[in-house]
Formats: sequence, C-alpha cells, structure tokens
Amino acid sequence: MKFGKRLKRQIEETLPEWRENFISYKDLKKLVRLTSSGGPSGEVAEAQFIRLLDAEIDKLNAFFVEQEEDFIIHQKVHLPIDPISVSTLLLSPVNQDFLRRRPQELQERIRSAVETHSPSEVQLAAEMIKIRKDIVNLHGEMVLLENYSSINYTGSDLLLLVLLLCRN
Repeated sequence: MKFGKRLKRQIEETLPEWRENFISYKDLKKLVRLTSSGGPSGEVAEAQFIRLLDAEIDKLNAFFVEQEEDFIIHQKVHLPIDPISVSTLLLSPVNQDFLRRRPQELQERIRSAVETHSPSEVQLAAEMIKIRKDIVNLHGEMVLLENYSSINYTGSDLLLLVLLLCRN
C-alpha cells in the first residue's frame, strides 16, 4: 500500500479532533513533483516546499506537545500510573520526572481504597478495576499519540527522500 493511502486511512480512523493535525502530505508531494521540473519554476517550488515543510513540522510538534501536556494534566488529576509500563512511551525529561513520582501516588490510591473499603471486598475489587481501567485508557491514548508521531515522521522522511532523489 502506498504511503499516501496509508496516511489517509490513519487520518480517517483517528480521533476527529486530531485529523487536521496530520502532515499535509498531498500538498507537499505536489511541490516535490514540481521541483523535478527543473529551472526557475523548480527552484520556486523547492523554496515553497521547504517553507511548507517547516510550517508542517511546527504544526506537528505543537500538536504533539499539546497532547503530551494534556495527558500529564489528566494523569495528575485522575490517574496514578506505574512508570514501568508506560515510561517507554513518554521520553521527555519532564515526563520522566513526573513518572518517577507516580508509584507513590498509585500506592496511596490503592491504600486508600483498601482502608475505605476494607469491610467489603466487592467494593475494593470495584475500586481496583477502576484504577486498572484508568491505566489501560492512558496506555491507549499514548499508543495513539505514538502512532501519530510515527506516521508523520515517516511522511516527512519520505518526502525529503523523494526531494533528494529528484535533485539527482
């Protein structure tokens, strides 16, 4: 399957509020094709390509950082998580520091659930299920963000490769 089709399918399957934040692969690809024509029009197209690619990378990065911050805020408010299970998805130093503090909060939440619901094992089990669901939901959101990052990186990499091939 060609990358453009794969990207289109990924965009259709993603969260609606994320759709406009993917790389404008089709527009960039058109500019790459125009660069191969050579001459002054090819140089103009290449300059436009570079400006658009730069703007797209800024857009992708801003969206990624915004989502990352939203996840951190969500975690601080709602979700104590185990850093071992998701630390590979959150690589920034800010997140690593945040994750190092999470085991204590998770233990505190579990201890609170045990103390609050000690007479009733059913209530304790229900609270533990809620905690596990929160962890699974966060993991799913982080996988989406990782896929977003990966597919956009691949698109920009392919476009730059084609541009280099067109120059030679």
